Amino acid sequence: MTVKGCMVDFSGTLFRMEPAAAWLGAVLAEQGVPATEDEIPGWARRLEEAGAQPGGALPREVPAALAATWRDRDLNAERHRAAYTGLSRTTGLPWDVHDALYARHHDPAAWQPYPDAGQVLGELRARGVPVAVVSNIGWDLRPVFRAHGLDGYVDAFVLSCEHGVMKPDARIFRIACEALGVAPEDAVMVGDSARADGAAAALGSRVLLVDPLPVAQRPYALRGVLDLLG
Repeated sequence: MTVKGCMVDFSGTLFRMEPAAAWLGAVLAEQGVPATEDEIPGWARRLEEAGAQPGGALPREVPAALAATWRDRDLNAERHRAAYTGLSRTTGLPWDVHDALYARHHDPAAWQPYPDAGQVLGELRARGVPVAVVSNIGWDLRPVFRAHGLDGYVDAFVLSCEHGVMKPDARIFRIACEALGVAPEDAVMVGDSARADGAAAALGSRVLLVDPLPVAQRPYALRGVLDLLG
């Protein structure tokens, strides 16, 4: 099969969110909240364990009161905010910065592209292979791509909050393929989740899974998609 179109995930695939300690430290500094260097790592770990950092680790356990909101968090902005600020408030954080923490993850500075993201997207463009970013997300991530100079390589953004459907539902992959003008069986889905991104295989698409490691630990994984182009 010759790949004629590429669908690719956002968080953990093309970009990675900053470490939790940097995320919390940046917000405390922005808010002028005094905190010692010893305090930040411990509270950052609690936020991570709670799953309160968008783009970070999944929750160890979702409180029953937030279960429905968490399940549907990527369908619209209101649920997304409610899910993450709700989890943040379960940690006992001594500073009232829950909304500021949520706002921080919208800042392009909080996201770092993987080292090979620009090269691979640029090569796909050079070879005439259109690209759709397919993401379960509750906000518009286009500014992140613009800020990092990668928006010009993306032909379509297919975001769950804009279409009311989330991976692994096959409909979101069909929407992406239609936007690219290719049949699903002529497309590849690149992502970091076997459950969510791997579901594209049900439509006949190729799937390339990458590990959502820290940026410095994963310099070359995306280049595997170029081997599929034939």
